[in-house]
Amino acid sequence: MGKVKLLLDVIGDLRSLADSLQAVADAVVDNGTAEAELTTTKEPEKAGRGSKVAAKNTAKKDAKAAKQEPEEKPLTLEEVRAVLAEKSRSGHTEEVRELLAKHGADKLSEIDPAEYAALLAEAEVL
Repeated sequence: MGKVKLLLDVIGDLRSLADSLQAVADAVVDNGTAEAELTTTKEPEKAGRGSKVAAKNTAKKDAKAAKQEPEEKPLTLEEVRAVLAEKSRSGHTEEVRELLAKHGADKLSEIDPAEYAALLAEAEVL
């Protein structure tokens, strides 16, 4: 078992090293973008290549941000029902009924799906 443990330790160290290298690479990219922006702001006629680098780095950051932001998908009846059922089990049955009535329905299935987000926001306060 000694060799297996040693290999597992090496793998853990390699993963840690990879994380550290990624952090350094991100810092270098961020620093390069900041320098390119400063160069472009101070000396626009001399920026030439720097502005291209800044544009490229900005495009990469925008792409990363787009990947990190989850696409907002519409709420489903089942998702809303699960939250309201949990609130009801927690002793807020009457408040859940009042919320449904406030949105003009006796049952969740009668509520317009466009109102699900507002209903969930109000239910989270309970």
